Amino acid sequence: MGKLTAARLQVLNADHIRNLARMEQSNEDVLVHSTDVPGGYIVPPHRHRRTQFLCVFAGVVLVATDRGRWMIPPGHALLIPRGLEHSVEMYSDVSMRSVYIYSPEGRASSLEPTVLEVTDLARQLIAATVRKDAMEEDRGREELVMALLLDEIGRLPERRLGLPFPASGRLAGLCRDFVEQPSPTVKIDDWARRLHMSRRTFTRFFRQEMGVSFVTWRQQACLFACLPRLAAGEPVTQVALDAGYESVPAFTTMFKRMLGASPRAYLTSRKAA
Repeated sequence: MGKLTAARLQVLNADHIRNLARMEQSNEDVLVHSTDVPGGYIVPPHRHRRTQFLCVFAGVVLVATDRGRWMIPPGHALLIPRGLEHSVEMYSDVSMRSVYIYSPEGRASSLEPTVLEVTDLARQLIAATVRKDAMEEDRGREELVMALLLDEIGRLPERRLGLPFPASGRLAGLCRDFVEQPSPTVKIDDWARRLHMSRRTFTRFFRQEMGVSFVTWRQQACLFACLPRLAAGEPVTQVALDAGYESVPAFTTMFKRMLGASPRAYLTSRKAA
């Protein structure tokens, strides 16, 4: 992934500002936006007055807020609550479709970001709304497609791809270091010692700060580091060993627990989609 030139960054930032202004000024209840973005680009922190359903068709995206980080691989989407400031980082060349929903009903009323697995039906409906010109002559059909899309979004299964992240402090530093170089063998005692806490105090402190246990967070962080490499086509064995797992079966067990399928089955289904 090459470094973006200053000129390219200027164009991308200008496009983002222009599209954001257009969406914020629109009175449409549902808006759909399609975009292809090069790897390495980071959409600056911003917010919307609509709930955003950010769907990744190709590539891997990282959405960051003050509440945590969410990794979005191909075939998944992040539901971003209205008014929540967030940035979007492209881990690779990305093809995205976003549905912006003004009406605060159903899943659009969510107050917390949620990663969803996108079904074939939802994918086809989004593709149909992107080809809006083909439906403009039949307003009734357009309304039916939009209504079915919103209903399908409400039925999509959730996936645990969120990573709680402290805003500051020594714990934030440990978390950042771990995301850069994850290892499934890091122990609670290691971190407790570095923060000069007893194991019991650290365990309670970590759950209060993060909302999940240390073991759960460690598994999620390891998955974060592996998904972009797997999506890029790197061998499962190499990714598993680099992540610190002693064997591929151990890595596969963790992966299935988090995503409901083995790495190979998951990647095959994403490619077919």
